[in-house]
Amino acid sequence: MDKYGLIGFPLKHSFSMSYFNEKFDAERIDAQYINFEIPSIEYFKEVIEENPELKGLNVTIPYKEKVIKYLNELDKDAATIGAVNVIKITHSKKGKVFLRGYNSDVIGFTQSIQPLLEPTHKRALILGTGGASKAVFHGLKKLGITSTFVSRAKHNKETITYEELTPELMAKHTVIVNTTPLGMYPNLDACPDIPYDCLTTDHLLYDLLYNPDQTLFLEKGKAKGCVTKNGLEMLLLQAFAAWEIWQE
Repeated sequence: MDKYGLIGFPLKHSFSMSYFNEKFDAERIDAQYINFEIPSIEYFKEVIEENPELKGLNVTIPYKEKVIKYLNELDKDAATIGAVNVIKITHSKKGKVFLRGYNSDVIGFTQSIQPLLEPTHKRALILGTGGASKAVFHGLKKLGITSTFVSRAKHNKETITYEELTPELMAKHTVIVNTTPLGMYPNLDACPDIPYDCLTTDHLLYDLLYNPDQTLFLEKGKAKGCVTKNGLEMLLLQAFAAWEIWQE
Protein backbone atom coordinates (compact mmCIF):
# COMPACT_ATOMS: atom_id res chain seq x y z
CA MET A 1 0.00 0.00 0.00
CA ASP A 2 1.28 3.44 -0.95
CA LYS A 3 1.58 6.06 1.76
CA TYR A 4 1.16 9.82 1.67
CA GLY A 5 1.25 12.23 4.55
CA LEU A 6 1.56 15.63 6.14
CA ILE A 7 4.40 17.05 8.21
CA GLY A 8 3.87 20.01 10.49
CA PHE A 9 3.27 21.03 14.09
CA PRO A 10 0.62 21.10 15.44
CA LEU A 11 -1.75 19.17 13.19
CA LYS A 12 -4.96 19.11 15.27
CA HIS A 13 -7.00 21.06 12.74
CA SER A 14 -5.49 19.46 9.63
CA PHE A 15 -7.79 19.10 6.64
CA SER A 16 -5.50 16.94 4.49
CA MET A 17 -5.76 13.56 6.23
CA SER A 18 -9.55 13.31 6.08
CA TYR A 19 -9.67 14.76 2.55
CA PHE A 20 -7.18 12.30 1.06
CA ASN A 21 -8.35 9.21 2.95
CA GLU A 22 -11.96 9.92 1.86
CA LYS A 23 -10.67 10.35 -1.70
CA PHE A 24 -8.79 7.02 -1.52
CA ASP A 25 -11.92 5.23 -0.20
CA ALA A 26 -14.25 6.80 -2.76
CA GLU A 27 -11.97 6.08 -5.72
CA ARG A 28 -10.80 2.68 -4.42
CA ILE A 29 -7.16 3.75 -4.40
CA ASP A 30 -4.92 1.40 -2.40
CA ALA A 31 -3.26 4.12 -0.34
CA GLN A 32 -3.22 5.69 3.10
CA TYR A 33 -2.63 9.29 4.28
CA ILE A 34 -0.97 9.82 7.66
CA ASN A 35 -0.23 12.86 9.82
CA PHE A 36 3.41 13.15 10.93
CA GLU A 37 3.28 15.69 13.74
CA ILE A 38 6.98 16.39 14.31
CA PRO A 39 8.10 18.87 17.00
CA SER A 40 11.26 19.79 15.05
CA ILE A 41 12.29 19.66 11.38
CA GLU A 42 15.24 17.45 12.38
CA TYR A 43 12.73 14.56 12.64
CA PHE A 44 11.99 14.83 8.92
CA LYS A 45 14.78 12.39 8.00
CA GLU A 46 13.30 9.80 10.38
CA VAL A 47 9.89 10.10 8.70
CA ILE A 48 11.48 9.38 5.30
CA GLU A 49 13.72 6.55 6.56
CA GLU A 50 11.01 4.80 8.60
CA ASN A 51 8.32 4.95 5.89
CA PRO A 52 9.75 3.49 2.67
CA GLU A 53 6.22 3.26 1.18
CA LEU A 54 5.89 7.07 1.17
CA LYS A 55 5.21 8.50 -2.31
CA GLY A 56 4.45 12.06 -1.31
CA LEU A 57 4.16 14.56 1.52
CA ASN A 58 2.39 17.81 2.18
CA VAL A 59 4.18 20.38 4.32
CA THR A 60 2.50 22.89 6.61
CA ILE A 61 3.39 25.39 9.35
CA PRO A 62 6.11 25.81 10.51
CA TYR A 63 8.23 23.78 8.04
CA LYS A 64 7.47 25.15 4.54
CA GLU A 65 10.84 26.92 4.43
CA LYS A 66 12.83 24.76 6.86
CA VAL A 67 12.26 21.54 4.89
CA ILE A 68 14.04 22.86 1.77
CA LYS A 69 17.54 21.97 3.01
CA TYR A 70 16.53 18.27 3.08
CA LEU A 71 15.34 18.16 -0.54
CA ASN A 72 17.30 17.16 -3.65
CA GLU A 73 15.57 19.56 -6.02
CA LEU A 74 12.91 22.29 -6.26
CA ASP A 75 10.60 23.04 -9.14
CA LYS A 76 10.70 26.56 -10.60
CA ASP A 77 7.84 28.05 -8.57
CA ALA A 78 9.04 26.58 -5.26
CA ALA A 79 12.57 27.87 -5.92
CA THR A 80 11.28 31.37 -6.72
CA ILE A 81 8.95 31.43 -3.71
CA GLY A 82 11.41 29.90 -1.25
CA ALA A 83 8.72 27.73 0.33
CA VAL A 84 7.52 24.15 -0.25
CA ASN A 85 4.20 22.55 0.62
CA VAL A 86 4.37 19.43 -1.59
CA ILE A 87 7.16 16.84 -1.80
CA LYS A 88 7.25 14.10 -4.42
CA ILE A 89 9.22 11.04 -3.28
CA THR A 90 10.73 8.63 -5.79
CA HIS A 91 12.95 5.58 -5.24
CA SER A 92 15.63 4.42 -7.64
CA LYS A 93 16.20 0.73 -8.40
CA LYS A 94 19.16 0.89 -6.06
CA GLY A 95 16.89 2.11 -3.27
CA LYS A 96 18.07 5.71 -3.30
CA VAL A 97 15.43 8.26 -2.28
CA PHE A 98 14.93 11.43 -4.34
CA LEU A 99 12.92 14.32 -2.89
CA ARG A 100 11.56 17.09 -5.13
CA GLY A 101 9.78 20.12 -3.67
CA TYR A 102 6.82 21.99 -5.18
CA ASN A 103 4.46 24.76 -4.13
CA SER A 104 0.79 24.04 -4.80
CA ASP A 105 -0.29 26.95 -2.55
CA VAL A 106 0.47 29.32 -5.43
CA ILE A 107 -1.70 27.24 -7.77
CA GLY A 108 -4.63 27.09 -5.34
CA PHE A 109 -4.42 30.77 -4.41
CA THR A 110 -4.13 32.05 -7.99
CA GLN A 111 -7.04 29.95 -9.27
CA SER A 112 -9.17 30.93 -6.28
CA ILE A 113 -8.68 34.71 -6.30
CA GLN A 114 -8.55 35.30 -10.07
CA PRO A 115 -12.37 35.28 -10.66
CA LEU A 116 -12.79 38.06 -8.05
CA LEU A 117 -10.28 40.47 -9.54
CA GLU A 118 -11.39 43.71 -11.17
CA PRO A 119 -9.37 46.21 -13.28
CA THR A 120 -9.14 48.43 -10.15
CA HIS A 121 -7.21 45.73 -8.29
CA LYS A 122 -3.64 46.73 -9.13
CA ARG A 123 -1.93 46.75 -5.71
CA ALA A 124 -2.14 44.41 -2.74
CA LEU A 125 -1.20 44.29 0.93
CA ILE A 126 -0.07 40.88 2.16
CA LEU A 127 -0.53 40.57 5.92
CA GLY A 128 2.23 38.34 7.32
CA THR A 129 5.64 37.23 6.11
CA GLY A 130 5.63 33.43 6.54
CA GLY A 131 5.93 30.71 3.89
CA ALA A 132 2.32 31.11 2.68
CA SER A 133 2.81 34.87 2.18
CA LYS A 134 5.57 34.17 -0.32
CA ALA A 135 3.27 31.97 -2.40
CA VAL A 136 0.62 34.72 -2.32
CA PHE A 137 3.20 37.32 -3.45
CA HIS A 138 4.28 35.11 -6.36
CA GLY A 139 0.68 34.33 -7.32
CA LEU A 140 -0.36 37.99 -7.33
CA LYS A 141 2.71 38.87 -9.38
CA LYS A 142 1.64 36.30 -12.00
CA LEU A 143 -1.75 38.04 -12.07
CA GLY A 144 -0.12 41.44 -12.64
CA ILE A 145 -0.65 42.78 -9.11
CA THR A 146 2.11 44.56 -7.19
CA SER A 147 2.28 43.59 -3.50
CA THR A 148 3.65 45.00 -0.25
CA PHE A 149 4.19 42.88 2.86
CA VAL A 150 2.81 44.11 6.19
CA SER A 151 4.32 42.85 9.43
CA ARG A 152 4.57 43.79 13.10
CA ALA A 153 8.30 44.44 12.59
CA LYS A 154 10.14 45.95 9.61
CA HIS A 155 12.19 43.12 8.07
CA ASN A 156 13.35 44.83 4.88
CA LYS A 157 12.49 47.63 2.45
CA GLU A 158 9.68 45.52 0.90
CA THR A 159 7.94 45.32 4.28
CA ILE A 160 5.94 47.97 6.13
CA THR A 161 4.50 47.83 9.64
CA TYR A 162 0.84 48.01 10.60
CA GLU A 163 1.50 51.46 12.08
CA GLU A 164 2.50 52.70 8.60
CA LEU A 165 -0.89 51.88 7.03
CA THR A 166 -2.13 55.38 6.22
CA PRO A 167 -5.52 56.16 4.60
CA GLU A 168 -3.60 56.93 1.38
CA LEU A 169 -1.91 53.51 1.37
CA MET A 170 -5.19 51.77 2.12
CA ALA A 171 -6.88 53.58 -0.77
CA LYS A 172 -4.14 52.55 -3.23
CA HIS A 173 -4.01 48.89 -2.13
CA THR A 174 -7.45 47.49 -2.90
CA VAL A 175 -6.54 43.82 -2.42
CA ILE A 176 -5.73 42.72 1.15
CA VAL A 177 -4.70 39.12 1.84
CA ASN A 178 -4.37 37.75 5.38
CA THR A 179 -1.72 35.02 5.61
CA THR A 180 -1.40 35.20 9.42
CA PRO A 181 -3.12 32.79 11.85
CA LEU A 182 -4.98 35.70 13.49
CA GLY A 183 -8.65 34.81 13.81
CA MET A 184 -8.20 31.05 13.43
CA TYR A 185 -10.31 28.81 15.69
CA PRO A 186 -10.42 28.98 18.71
CA ASN A 187 -9.16 32.61 18.74
CA LEU A 188 -12.25 33.96 17.00
CA ASP A 189 -11.99 37.49 18.43
CA ALA A 190 -8.54 38.16 16.90
CA CYS A 191 -7.85 39.90 13.60
CA PRO A 192 -4.98 41.74 11.86
CA ASP A 193 -4.55 45.30 13.11
CA ILE A 194 -5.35 47.24 9.95
CA PRO A 195 -7.41 50.49 9.78
CA TYR A 196 -10.76 48.89 8.87
CA ASP A 197 -12.40 52.33 8.73
CA CYS A 198 -10.44 52.96 5.52
CA LEU A 199 -12.03 50.02 3.69
CA THR A 200 -14.45 50.68 0.84
CA THR A 201 -16.58 48.76 -1.65
CA ASP A 202 -13.52 48.81 -3.97
CA HIS A 203 -11.58 46.53 -1.59
CA LEU A 204 -11.23 42.75 -1.89
CA LEU A 205 -10.36 40.95 1.35
CA TYR A 206 -9.03 37.40 1.09
CA ASP A 207 -8.25 35.28 4.16
CA LEU A 208 -6.18 32.11 3.83
CA LEU A 209 -7.95 30.82 6.96
CA TYR A 210 -11.04 28.63 6.57
CA ASN A 211 -11.85 27.77 10.19
CA PRO A 212 -14.08 29.60 11.00
CA ASP A 213 -15.43 30.17 7.49
CA GLN A 214 -16.05 33.83 8.38
CA THR A 215 -13.14 35.30 10.36
CA LEU A 216 -13.38 38.64 12.15
CA PHE A 217 -11.10 40.08 9.42
CA LEU A 218 -13.68 39.11 6.77
CA GLU A 219 -16.63 40.21 8.93
CA LYS A 220 -15.15 43.68 9.32
CA GLY A 221 -14.55 43.86 5.57
CA LYS A 222 -18.07 42.72 4.74
CA ALA A 223 -19.47 45.40 7.07
CA LYS A 224 -17.71 47.98 4.85
CA GLY A 225 -19.10 46.50 1.65
CA CYS A 226 -15.90 44.70 0.60
CA VAL A 227 -15.86 41.55 -1.50
CA THR A 228 -14.59 38.78 0.81
CA LYS A 229 -13.40 35.20 0.45
CA ASN A 230 -11.93 32.61 2.80
CA GLY A 231 -9.25 30.02 2.05
CA LEU A 232 -11.36 26.87 1.71
CA GLU A 233 -11.42 26.81 -2.09
CA MET A 234 -7.67 27.50 -2.16
CA LEU A 235 -7.19 24.56 0.21
CA LEU A 236 -9.17 22.23 -2.06
CA LEU A 237 -7.42 23.45 -5.20
CA GLN A 238 -3.93 23.08 -3.72
CA ALA A 239 -4.79 19.57 -2.49
CA PHE A 240 -5.99 18.62 -5.98
CA ALA A 241 -2.77 20.08 -7.45
CA ALA A 242 -0.69 18.09 -4.93
CA TRP A 243 -2.35 14.84 -6.02
CA GLU A 244 -1.62 15.63 -9.67
CA ILE A 245 2.05 16.29 -8.81
CA TRP A 246 2.34 12.93 -7.01
CA GLN A 247 0.78 11.11 -9.98
CA GLU A 248 3.01 12.69 -12.66
